[in-house]
Amino acid sequence: MPTDAEMLAEVPLFALLDDDERKVLAERVEVVRVEAGKTVFSFGDPGDSMYVLRKGAAELWVKTKTGEKMVLERPEVGDFFGEISLLDLGPRTATCTALEDIEAIEVDRGDLDELFRLKPHSALDLLTATGKRLRQTSLLLRNAATRNPNAVEEDKRTTIMKVADWIADFSGSLSFLFIHVGLFFVWIILNVKPLAATPFGNFDPFPFGLLTMCVSLEAIILSVFVLLSQNRQVERDRVRSDVEYDVNLKAELQIQHLHEKFDQMNAELLARLSRLERGQTGAGRSIPPPSA
Repeated sequence: MPTDAEMLAEVPLFALLDDDERKVLAERVEVVRVEAGKTVFSFGDPGDSMYVLRKGAAELWVKTKTGEKMVLERPEVGDFFGEISLLDLGPRTATCTALEDIEAIEVDRGDLDELFRLKPHSALDLLTATGKRLRQTSLLLRNAATRNPNAVEEDKRTTIMKVADWIADFSGSLSFLFIHVGLFFVWIILNVKPLAATPFGNFDPFPFGLLTMCVSLEAIILSVFVLLSQNRQVERDRVRSDVEYDVNLKAELQIQHLHEKFDQMNAELLARLSRLERGQTGAGRSIPPPSA
């Protein structure tokens, strides 16, 4: 169903047009209404139009390789989306879902040509907004590869590993030191004069052979738990190295892809503006000069 000029006047992208120009453009564009929860377009669909949100709320998202949903943007009223596929004639790069009942203006390539013919400077607004969205997407995708190596290893821990981590952490604390200093102090004074003569003393006389054996056994057991915890730390470091590599690789590939996409869109817009400029110049030359 065709829209009207008043509706176009509420959209910032078409606010630069005067009433007559909006009336001409209003005869070309269409209004699309989508119920909440429905899909406006899906990833991989042919991109033959873009949308300007007039009412409601929508969400642009993609699914990562791990199956997680990554939200790229939530357009507000007056924002446009889906323009990348319209400009490069490629498939949709994301899925758009209506969070609420939405009403959007659908603009195809013919409508875009008409808009650029009426207001060539609007191409710069479109290019600026597209570059901003690509920059936000680049930052989002760069952070999406980041994982917490401690959380990754935490999920794989068995009960023995949890106990080993707890013992290793406790054995390296000041509490462990003070407890042992206190025990050794009590043990020694109970086995030397004058407390050695009491009923509670002299159970391990000098040179404290029982104490030496207990300390040796404790050191052996603690060393095993500490080594187990250190092996897990090595695994965490390896996960961290893999994460850093994934982040750097994804960032490099995304930046390269964005440069190529941006250069392609810039070239298409400049070529389109050049054709419009030549068309206007040719139209101006075809007007006969006024008679004397």
